[in-house]
Amino acid sequence: MNKKPSKTLTMTCLYEITKVLALSTDLRDCLKRSMSILAAFMGLKNGTVTIFNPVSGQLAIEVAHDMTAEARRRGVYKVGEGITGRVVASGRPMIVPDINEEPMFLNRTRSRGAVASKLMSFLCVPIRYDKNIIGTLSVDCEYREGGNFEEEIRLLTVLSGLFAQTVTRIQAVNEERDKLRHENSKLKLELSEKYQIDSIVSKSSRMQEVMEMIHRVADSNATVLLRGESGTGKTLAAKAIHYNSKRAGKPFIVVNCSALPETLLESELFGYERGAFTGALGTKKGRFEVAEGGTLFLDEIGDLAMNLQVKLLNVVQEREFQRLGSTRTRKCDVRLIAATNKDLEQAVADGSFREDFYYRLNVFPIYLPPLRKRPTDILLLAESFMHKFNQENDTRIERITTPAIDLLTLYHWPGNVRELQNCIERAMLICDEDSIKSYHLPPSLQSSGMSASKNPLSFSAAVENFERELLIEALKECYGNQTKAAKYLDSSLRVINYKIGKYGLDCSKFKLPRHTRHK
Repeated sequence: MNKKPSKTLTMTCLYEITKVLALSTDLRDCLKRSMSILAAFMGLKNGTVTIFNPVSGQLAIEVAHDMTAEARRRGVYKVGEGITGRVVASGRPMIVPDINEEPMFLNRTRSRGAVASKLMSFLCVPIRYDKNIIGTLSVDCEYREGGNFEEEIRLLTVLSGLFAQTVTRIQAVNEERDKLRHENSKLKLELSEKYQIDSIVSKSSRMQEVMEMIHRVADSNATVLLRGESGTGKTLAAKAIHYNSKRAGKPFIVVNCSALPETLLESELFGYERGAFTGALGTKKGRFEVAEGGTLFLDEIGDLAMNLQVKLLNVVQEREFQRLGSTRTRKCDVRLIAATNKDLEQAVADGSFREDFYYRLNVFPIYLPPLRKRPTDILLLAESFMHKFNQENDTRIERITTPAIDLLTLYHWPGNVRELQNCIERAMLICDEDSIKSYHLPPSLQSSGMSASKNPLSFSAAVENFERELLIEALKECYGNQTKAAKYLDSSLRVINYKIGKYGLDCSKFKLPRHTRHK
């Protein structure tokens, strides 16, 4: 091309390159395509983008149109070296009217052997980001009498600005993606550590049996049915199975079968095609597809409608399903864990739960005992929750007092571990001291410390609890010495002795052992 390009052609070229840069997330690919468009529309050959490496202090070719990999590797320049290096050093565009006559044109890539006999011009502009020169954009152009390349230089300058913005945008996207990938890996590691079998807080023999069963079934693909009252930790057990299995790196998807209406639950589980029902404006993957390779946890399976039990039976048996509105059968590789607090055997007998579905789910049942059946775990769990909420709320509550422990262990915990967690969280929110005392606990727990009275906690009972708490704390502080305890509470010895007798406290329990006393 030995004449100036028309403005229409220039604008068309600029439009096509802008489209490529705006839609791409791959820097190298969009720069390559831009160089191809420059060659096709404008006749500008050997389009090359070099990037400055601040570590090495050199310029290296990032993308070059119609240039071999070997030629690109040779194209390395120092700042100030050759035309490319001079452009970076000066920050101004440079035009070489005839590359054969210019001693500063190094032709280090050796990619112009075939055109060396022709009269060729070389145009190079800096790529600026903010106030820094981050590289150059250069092209070869057929020689033109008078050396007027104003239109081409203007186009290349505009493109260099677009390239700088694209580099910044794609780098930001890549950094964000890398950050999210790192955070995802970190979270997966934390989840894996959090749900290790050994991390489950328990010393009771019943829970030790549960952990042994989780350990045995984790690495298999067997369907697991978790049984137990609400709040006993079925979700925690399901996560422990998943994160201790070979599927730990894949998704763990939870579906609460009682939380959604029947029609919504079906589309949520199996997904749907566009037009499958009113409002299905697009295609949506179901939870079975989302959980591919991982684990699908079906919570409250006992509340599942009969027609959905039929459809799930086929998935459990064959690991096949169809999206709503589709005739295509899809395979899935998903490990199923189900949980319920219902008496499924009774539901089968009543006809509200399919017998064949029950036997398909009941491959490896695990029963989680209620908290009242594992009293040795109550204090362990309470202290674990206390440490957890200390970290979350940046508080420093160090212990649970003896009267408070007594109330915790006497209570029957109908809500199980979940109720205990809520109880400790509430106590810590209203506690302004360094220890949780009995009066920080909910009234429902304090009434459990009374005799089998059906009346709610009275004012006098609350006062008695408070007095007993103070007495125990004073006797602990004074190692069972009533005289010192009376002084500690700013009361008389007679009153203290009366209260000790009233509440049946044994002062000898608070005394120092003999071997400690004489040290």
